[in-house]
Amino acid sequence: MYFAGFVVSYASVDLAPYRVFAQELAHASAKVIAPYFGNPATRVDFKADASPVTAADRNAEAAMREMIAQRFPDHGIIGEEHGTQNADAEWVWVLDPIDGTKSFVTGVPLWTTLIGLLHRGEPVLGAINQPTLGQLVIGDDTGTTLNGQAVRTRSTTEPADATLVTSDHRNLARYQDGAASDRLIDACRLYRTWADGYGYLLLATGFVDIVLDPIMNPWDIAALVPVVRSAGGVITDWSGHAPYPAQSIVAATTPALHASTLKLLSGA
Repeated sequence: MYFAGFVVSYASVDLAPYRVFAQELAHASAKVIAPYFGNPATRVDFKADASPVTAADRNAEAAMREMIAQRFPDHGIIGEEHGTQNADAEWVWVLDPIDGTKSFVTGVPLWTTLIGLLHRGEPVLGAINQPTLGQLVIGDDTGTTLNGQAVRTRSTTEPADATLVTSDHRNLARYQDGAASDRLIDACRLYRTWADGYGYLLLATGFVDIVLDPIMNPWDIAALVPVVRSAGGVITDWSGHAPYPAQSIVAATTPALHASTLKLLSGA
């Protein structure tokens, strides 16, 4: 596969056991999270960066980490809530138990659980799970599936035909070129803020065409890369470089649309 002029090679190993295990992690975390979502009694705390967090975030990640430790004790883990261990291992799981916590705490089912797997530092498998809607997307070297059925990105090549989504419009100007971002938005057919991890699920399954995230962390990104690439899309950072580890993401359905997106974002 290609992205921004680079050839992408997956690990020459059998990922099937890890794909099955990623499903197990997704289902187990969903059971932990379920009692908290849509529950007005769920307590919301705020981190130092003012982002919200709940017991659902912490407990779901703890459950997944325990499963990984039992099944693959030599694997590393990078998690949003409980930190990093053995990050130099050949295989490293990257966990974001609730990506889109702002949606989660306001009862909006556009949050997801992100589960990524790195092999020697490269994302090779990713899962995006939205259990409330019953949607589990998994991508690896065999392709991308939604609930076990193969999916592909749309064939959109021009911004004028594209639907663009992002997580928070304010962040476009806060962390990147706001004026260029607005020109891209104006060039697109539709624009909505249905992003966080769910935006990439929509892109991989053929419902949107461009996803912008001007600021990201490793646990936000790792799962997205195999999902988007294996569905036929292109994913890079804001400058067209490798998406992991990066601090921003631009994803699009086709190489042509991705190239046009980057050109507009550069101010051209």
